[in-house]
Amino acid sequence: MGILDRVFSGTFFSATLLTFELTVLSMLLGIAGGVVLALLKGGPAPLRWLVDGYVWLFRGTPVLLQLIFVFNVLPLWGLNFTPFTCAVIALTLNEIAYMAEIMRGGLLGVDRGQRTAARMLGLSEVKILRWVVLPQALRLILPPTGNQFVGMLKTSALASVVSVGDLMLTAQRQAAADFDYVSALCAAAVHYLVLTTVFTLVLRWAERRFDVTRRAAARRSKRPAAVAA
Repeated sequence: MGILDRVFSGTFFSATLLTFELTVLSMLLGIAGGVVLALLKGGPAPLRWLVDGYVWLFRGTPVLLQLIFVFNVLPLWGLNFTPFTCAVIALTLNEIAYMAEIMRGGLLGVDRGQRTAARMLGLSEVKILRWVVLPQALRLILPPTGNQFVGMLKTSALASVVSVGDLMLTAQRQAAADFDYVSALCAAAVHYLVLTTVFTLVLRWAERRFDVTRRAAARRSKRPAAVAA
């Protein structure tokens, strides 16, 4: 079977869809968990210590070890999940540690004077976070988050070691079936490249969409023309 035959085969498209689901689900859960840990980082000392310990543990150990631990150890504790769910759990726990630092950096990048001014206007802390801090922090958070998305897509290939039928495992099985490693691995590479390209384009659009500074400059540049008309 040639490379193009494998690229356009239903088997590889199904594996690509599974890889996409694994990546997006793990990233979204990782972002949500990262926001929570970043906010807890600003709490009392015991919470900060717990967050620091979590980040230290999951950033300091290999993702592969975490995958195998979740897949093999959780059943010993009576927690039986499918391989896909185990992969999502492991990848999410790892991603939370990285996103917590990204989120914390974005929140710290917002001028404290913005919070002070919002308090003087009578806004609650929740409203300050929702309407003042997060919109400004988003511009700082999006670029590294985009890098994490692409990194997660490639890291998801490790899920093949716990029998998740993603692109990597599908390529390995196809290659083992007819000993044609070149076409199988090249087909997987094509699908990975398509996914990374799509993720990159979407995230670049999001960066432009939420870049408040650029949008404000664009509006200012249009004003003279509008007046002249």
